[in-house]
Amino acid sequence: MDRIWKMSLLIVGVILLDQFTKGAIQQNFKLGESLAVIPGFFNLVYVQNSGAAFGMGAGSGDFVRILFFLILPTIACFWLLWLIWKTRHTSAWLCTTYSLIFAGAVGNLIDRYSLKYVVDMFDFYIGTSHFAAFNIADSAISIAAVMLIIDFAYLEKKREKKAAS
Repeated sequence: MDRIWKMSLLIVGVILLDQFTKGAIQQNFKLGESLAVIPGFFNLVYVQNSGAAFGMGAGSGDFVRILFFLILPTIACFWLLWLIWKTRHTSAWLCTTYSLIFAGAVGNLIDRYSLKYVVDMFDFYIGTSHFAAFNIADSAISIAAVMLIIDFAYLEKKREKKAAS
């Protein structure tokens, strides 16, 4: 199977899983409701995030929110599609990385365009110290960020050595 089809399946799978879990939270939880899954460490919650990561920019005006949370991410998605296409034959690692970022961005953009906020549901914490609530789309983007760091720190150097020899 051609890599572009595999990446398409990955993208669609992440988006569907993201939207399914968000819908399940919205249907089964009241806003702000929390269910301890692993007491003292992990809760399922229903949070509406109108900002970016960690809720940054949630109180910004409409112009800023439309520009930074709708227009620029939509443009970035087209750029990511180009990167996926460009790397489809040269690097499975980067093609997968870009596909995960794209899927996560689309998952959150669906929320932003349809709801004006992003549904978050995973709440990890220790004691009273909570990590920001997040969702499947955020997880895909975070995994891809780690993959990019690995690529820049290790794999790119390996490719350069191979090209030089």
